[in-house]
Amino acid sequence: MDQTHERLFRHAICAACCTCFSFSPPLEAGIFQEQAQPTVQDSAKQTREQGPSQRLPRQQAQTTAALDGVVRDAGSPQSMLPVPAAVVTLRNAQSGQFFGASTSAEGVFRLFPLPPGKYELRVEARDHAPFAVADLMLQPNEVATLEISLVTSAAAEARSRLPRLPDLGPAPGTEAQPSSGTYRTLRHRLDSDPNYIANASPETLPPVADVYNTVPNRWALEQPDYRRYSQKGEYIYTKPRWYDPFNRNRFKGDEPIWPERLGQQVFLNITASSDSFFDGRRVPSPSNVSSERPGSSGFFGKGEQAFLDQTFRFALDLFHGDASFKPVDWRIRITPELSLNDLKVRELGIVGPDVRGGTNRFDDHVGLQEAFVEVKLHDLGPNYDFVSARAGIQQFNADFRGFLFVDEQPALRVFGNLHSDRIEYNLAYFHFVEKNTNSSLNTFDRRHQQVVLGNVYLQDFFFPGYTAEFVAAWNKDDPSLHYDDNGFLVRPAPIGNVINQNPGAGPILHGIRVGYFGWLGSGHIRRLNLTHAFYQALGEDTFNPTAGGRVTVNAQMAAGELSYDKDWMRYRVSAFYTSGDANPRDGRARGFDSIVDLPNFAGGLFSFWNREGIRLLGSGVLLTTPGSLIPSLRASKEEGQANFVNPGIFLANAGADFEITPKLRGFANFNFLRFERTEPLEFLLFQSPIHHTIGEDFGLGVEYRPPLAENIVVTGGASVLQPGQGFKDIYTGRTQFSLFGSVKFTF
Repeated sequence: MDQTHERLFRHAICAACCTCFSFSPPLEAGIFQEQAQPTVQDSAKQTREQGPSQRLPRQQAQTTAALDGVVRDAGSPQSMLPVPAAVVTLRNAQSGQFFGASTSAEGVFRLFPLPPGKYELRVEARDHAPFAVADLMLQPNEVATLEISLVTSAAAEARSRLPRLPDLGPAPGTEAQPSSGTYRTLRHRLDSDPNYIANASPETLPPVADVYNTVPNRWALEQPDYRRYSQKGEYIYTKPRWYDPFNRNRFKGDEPIWPERLGQQVFLNITASSDSFFDGRRVPSPSNVSSERPGSSGFFGKGEQAFLDQTFRFALDLFHGDASFKPVDWRIRITPELSLNDLKVRELGIVGPDVRGGTNRFDDHVGLQEAFVEVKLHDLGPNYDFVSARAGIQQFNADFRGFLFVDEQPALRVFGNLHSDRIEYNLAYFHFVEKNTNSSLNTFDRRHQQVVLGNVYLQDFFFPGYTAEFVAAWNKDDPSLHYDDNGFLVRPAPIGNVINQNPGAGPILHGIRVGYFGWLGSGHIRRLNLTHAFYQALGEDTFNPTAGGRVTVNAQMAAGELSYDKDWMRYRVSAFYTSGDANPRDGRARGFDSIVDLPNFAGGLFSFWNREGIRLLGSGVLLTTPGSLIPSLRASKEEGQANFVNPGIFLANAGADFEITPKLRGFANFNFLRFERTEPLEFLLFQSPIHHTIGEDFGLGVEYRPPLAENIVVTGGASVLQPGQGFKDIYTGRTQFSLFGSVKFTF
């Protein structure tokens, strides 16, 4: 099943507008205009003649003044870093009254309200020389905005050792600059600023409408023509084109789709992808009926198979926001997907239960993989903490590596974050639809399976760089009778007790009621990367076909990975464990099974055991399903039901990832596999003994990205499974192999 990575955020360049305020130097760039200190009469006259329309001022704004500004480090002229925690002190020259404030993390300070008059200003900060202004005049109904640049203590001491030049006084039209720093002044009326009238927080600077050059549509600003010469090369500015996803594109969410409507905040992101996947493999292929070629072994069969899948996926994402990392206000997304797939095998009874279907199958299907509406319910703080709700068909991954639940299903989901995104949370209710058998895409048929899931991510949980996750889920899979699109029975699983002993009563239906509780983590300790997972499953299966009755579920899963980065290589070791059932006929099920897993672990695509599905001889179930590490004995991962009477597994992994070039990445992987318990296999196959060793899994692969982005990705690999004694007991000692290739184009 193709899992397309959703593009979450697009960073857009923020141009100046009339709703934000910046002190970023240099002032001569046109953002600010240097002004002489006006008198009260001049200020009032200017407001009447050319200023914006003013509302009636309150009494407080007529008799008070205000001072705000920013304090920066003059020692970093390129970046002008802010100076936090600087102490700003004002002393009224007439009354001697003191007023004080400290700068914020951005170097911003604010003093309001202040009595009009003459003041002495002093600014002190750690590792900086003191700064003072002896005669700062504040007029009634006036805001004075200062941009102050402090010099370090070392620079001030070095300057004091220089020979003094004759004092010629300040240049005409400029302010006297103290030796320990510089400052610039900007003034405007107090009653023209509603933020000051409302006594807003000092963390937010007021808009200064008198000195802004407003732009009606900042998204329509044209980039300058940079290609002045004929030489070829990469340039800073390029002209936008509708078919170019790398530069400014209205259809990729870089500018509003309707720039003159809805506050210029509605964006459209269109994503189209083509994924061509080929897999040639040799896996055990028992025909169950008769062999294709007379005289060949019908029990193990000819295992060579070829599978080709071509998918086209289109996503239309319409959202309202500001195209930055700020959460969107609302979103509508629709994602249809088309699959064309062909399977060629060498045995009868593989593509369908009717041997007259031959050995080749071609199928096509269109599924609706996403169709949801998202609304932001509330902003929880100034640092983009929020809570939102999403309703409809949507992608969801329950954990870091996809051990429990990865799917696209109809759901109602509430999600958001807290404490400046250090805590993220999800609460979701899923009501499943049936899947198409050959493409794993959604159909429009309702399935009687429901999942309730909640998780929370805690950043820097034990130490900086480590994120912990806690998961709780409930899987309610009601009894049902279902045949897949090829005609095979998948619910209930065609194994053990399927048919009721009473004549005409039909098959025995069984349901799943299982809860999952998990603790997972991902992060790093210095250069050592760590990933771990643990799940506990508790509940019941109303009628397990293998056990022949109701069973209580008590099963566990654990996984851990350590990796180390050295230069262009990453070395990793990992282990994966699921408990197995030692007595398949008692009333307890001890084998772990997931809801719908898709693990990116122990080699992922480059592992034969992970990628391929292996049928369990003539039983009608799979030893392991495609895209899963668990030998769960299911009839199908998407259409079947979880089975907790299974042998379980232990996997030990070692591998390395290589950044060969910025565009080319290599992978090497090794897995050692063994069954945790073999009693369920011995019971189903009427064979004893079956040893525990499955075998060794070797894999190699490469990934090539020509544009250094995800727009073109070419992936290929090969893997082999060298059977151990346990695999030989069930099948054969013949080496199993797989070759695959994938080419993906994304707009």
